[in-house]
Amino acid sequence: MAIPFSTFLVQLVEVVQSENGQRLAYLLRPTSPHGKDLVKEFRNPSRDTLIAQYSGCIDSPWDEVAVRYVMVTSHVARKRPGEAFNEQSQLISLFFRFFTQNTGWTLPALFSMLRDLRDLAYDADFHSKYNGQSSECMESAAGVVAKAFSNCMTDRASPADQSRKWGIYYVVGLVMKCYFRVKRISLSKNILRALDANPDIPALSAYPRSHQVTYRYYLGMLSFLNEDYAKAEQELTLAFYNCHTEAHRNQERILTCLIPLRILRGHLPSRVLMERFPVLDELFSPFIAAIQTGDISTYDAALDRWERRLVELNVWITIEKARELCIRGLFRRVWIACDKSTRISVSMFHCSLRLSANDVSVDEAECFVANMIFKGYMRGYISHEKQMVVLATSNAFPRLADRQAPYVLL
Repeated sequence: MAIPFSTFLVQLVEVVQSENGQRLAYLLRPTSPHGKDLVKEFRNPSRDTLIAQYSGCIDSPWDEVAVRYVMVTSHVARKRPGEAFNEQSQLISLFFRFFTQNTGWTLPALFSMLRDLRDLAYDADFHSKYNGQSSECMESAAGVVAKAFSNCMTDRASPADQSRKWGIYYVVGLVMKCYFRVKRISLSKNILRALDANPDIPALSAYPRSHQVTYRYYLGMLSFLNEDYAKAEQELTLAFYNCHTEAHRNQERILTCLIPLRILRGHLPSRVLMERFPVLDELFSPFIAAIQTGDISTYDAALDRWERRLVELNVWITIEKARELCIRGLFRRVWIACDKSTRISVSMFHCSLRLSANDVSVDEAECFVANMIFKGYMRGYISHEKQMVVLATSNAFPRLADRQAPYVLL
């Protein structure tokens, strides 16, 4: 049964009076069935005409919110994402007038409208790029979502269980996603500083698990990009283990950065895990196999093959640093081939590098060995005068996972 605009206005008033946040979110979603009914009712709507006709028919700001909603649905139906985004932005600005004066029952509607804004911004930017035009809708969307974050943070009047602050971490996840999309990642620091400066925010563990996972993922990504690998591993690990088991795509995104970090610590992923994620298996398995066998040439070939993809995922530097584990594996094979002797000529390590397609001099090979000792991959010292490597009698090649502070020497 088609819903006319007059009925839509009545329903809008009813959900506001009953404080039904979920229903309000449904009514203002452009993809809801009644949106198509309004598109048919208003064949070629004019915002100014509709405002003049319906202004004051219900309480402000809902009269203009309803008009803006009609305009959004009309532009979406006619595949005009840029215009739809602009109308959605104005709709949310109108909603903020009501949102800042009410309790957290409005949060479901806020979340829904911000998601729609983000999706429309993505579509608008993609459409403009496809037609050779410039568009900054996603950056504008980030500004709107950041304002929503401020409106959630400043709720000091609502009861604790009905506070708008319960929307903070969901909105943080959205604004960070926008910042990452437009490559304005540094702006995330302002959000984190605001969170740290507000002691009245409930503990992260009190929020829905989905909010926690999204926040920890982006916090881990920020730490990863800032090369704070220890914190990145901690946050991404928590995000992964708290992620819903059926959220396969989200788990894959987390593992894209977590696997390289774990490899750096010497924790190679199991086959059981990799088989669950075929895309990651194809990408990382050549590196894992090369580390296990100490095959530097295979590792370098994989770096060349996957360089573009690794750069896109922001993990190329991390995987390139993990090459040292491959060298460590190669030197360990030399040690085993020498019957685990405590004295091995530098020339033996030099030959192993040459056989692995690394055309280096003896002096360079000695530097490789020195670097392995310095970073804790090997235990011993080099007698430069005798060109001899003297290894420890026990635990000459410590387990990678046992190295102290493995990220410090990267």
